[in-house]
Amino acid sequence: MNTVRKLIVLFPLICGFFVHAQDVNLLLKEASNFEKQLKEIEALEKYREIAAIDTGNIFVLVKCTELNCSIGGRQTDKNSKVKNYTDAKAYAQKASGIDPANADANYAMALSIGKMSEIETDKKQLAEDLRETKMYADKAVALNPNHAKANYVVGKWHFSMLTLSWLKRATEGTLHGGLPKADIDSAIFYMEKCRKLDQYFVRNYLDLAKAYAYKNQPSPEMDVLKILVKLPVRTPDDAALKEEGKKMLDQML
Repeated sequence: MNTVRKLIVLFPLICGFFVHAQDVNLLLKEASNFEKQLKEIEALEKYREIAAIDTGNIFVLVKCTELNCSIGGRQTDKNSKVKNYTDAKAYAQKASGIDPANADANYAMALSIGKMSEIETDKKQLAEDLRETKMYADKAVALNPNHAKANYVVGKWHFSMLTLSWLKRATEGTLHGGLPKADIDSAIFYMEKCRKLDQYFVRNYLDLAKAYAYKNQPSPEMDVLKILVKLPVRTPDDAALKEEGKKMLDQML
């Protein structure tokens, strides 16, 4: 009798669990389909729904971070850009809070803080953002050396630090003796590793080509650009990135 009563009590809970799982799986499929259709705003809304239901899902929290960063990067209104980047960091912090030793969570932190640095005007905070971007990206790569996008973020950090605006250059010595040293060989190393791990990541190809141009190595620059222009469009940014790469290639021919 006790067993029957226990089953009666547990049955609604078990049913609720399966309904919950079905809802999440359906939303995940819808979000993925929106991404394939290059509808990032719609995809983000679906991932937000999932994040509200399945609060411990690091994959979804990272997706919310990535999409907010991507959408924010195309915003022309500063307030909208700030909101997207702030939301991105909040989702990354949730992921990191769940598992600080998760490579994806650390990558999300690096990505979101890197975006925040693009809009930061306070020199001291900017220096801190730049320092933390590298710290989290390095940690992500240490946790998972084959994390393609984390390798890209490390490589991009090195390249960006070599091509900073006067404002960011002025920031280099403002916080605890300056920032970690950047060099072009490290930029190329990490972006080349990203290329091996993800052969369709358009943004990495473009920045890698720029890194080779910075180092005055036209042969590998051209090789990278020739591949870039033939890559499929997988995100709303890819077409414009490919067009920029095509212009660089045309100038070399």
